[in-house]
Amino acid sequence: MGPLRNPEPRAYLWLLNTLDNSLQRIELDGYPEGHNFHPLGIEVTPSQNGAPSVLYVVNHAREKTTIEHFTISPDAPTQALWQRTLSSPWFVSPNALAITNETSFYVSNDHLMTRRLPSPLAPALPMIESITGLPLGWLAHVTVNPDGTITHELAALGVAFANGVAISPDGMTLALSSTSLGQVHFYDRNTATNALKYRETVSLPFFNDNIAFDEDGTLIVTGHPHFPSLIAVAANKTGARAPSWAVSLTPLSNDTHFAKNAHAADRKYDLRAPLSVSEVVPASEGWEVETLFQSDGSVFGTSCTTLRDSRTGSLYMVGLYEEGLMVCRP
Repeated sequence: MGPLRNPEPRAYLWLLNTLDNSLQRIELDGYPEGHNFHPLGIEVTPSQNGAPSVLYVVNHAREKTTIEHFTISPDAPTQALWQRTLSSPWFVSPNALAITNETSFYVSNDHLMTRRLPSPLAPALPMIESITGLPLGWLAHVTVNPDGTITHELAALGVAFANGVAISPDGMTLALSSTSLGQVHFYDRNTATNALKYRETVSLPFFNDNIAFDEDGTLIVTGHPHFPSLIAVAANKTGARAPSWAVSLTPLSNDTHFAKNAHAADRKYDLRAPLSVSEVVPASEGWEVETLFQSDGSVFGTSCTTLRDSRTGSLYMVGLYEEGLMVCRP
């Protein structure tokens, strides 16, 4: 929706060592003086044979939202070398990124009406768009050309509050969060053209924010179970706290029949959670949904992103208005 606060002073990126949970600040080498840095969505490519990784960052700067392009070498992971600023009239409200190769990515635009509108249109219209679930968001695919210009292609239209986006490990499936409706849309992806074909939608028990596939192809979804509480925390109301909820979506095999009969809506599942997902939404025919973390906000609140290390089972969670990072180990 645009910057919620003054984008000064300049924000930072941090590197987490998963072995000892130590944090180091990443320096932005060559970043232009006077250019705001107010990051939202970020995505980085894995290093191949010691080559530098490519890092793209959605930047909600003061004047307009851009996407910043960096490279990071595995030999110096705390130094991000700035390459260029990507700008386009299509970058209305960029939110999350999913990289398709070093020079291209998908980017979600969460709103058509943003906080950059003049008063009194903002912040009223962006909030109305969010609360009413108007399907005005979209997903685009962007290619960075050798001369630094971009080619912009619309990939999915009519998505209410298009938020987190993720590509499966095999590259064949794209998932996209629709936050206002509490849904994740799944698309079949053409790996040659990056074109998408809608496949199905799964309902969640909360307003889902960011999403990420783990190495096994399970989708990790994080969100906000109680929107009024989130608003209260954002407004710094005394004693306010907002709950957290993260779930996994695991594809069901074709041999699984119990979720594909007429009684699927009545099936109870996720029964180990304090509040099971089945108490809020019916079972999905194609995905098994299971709670990974749940809190009333007293342990960790305002959850927005969770990553899972498939090798160790560890979870890494951050919150919109939380300090630091929470690590859960099995």
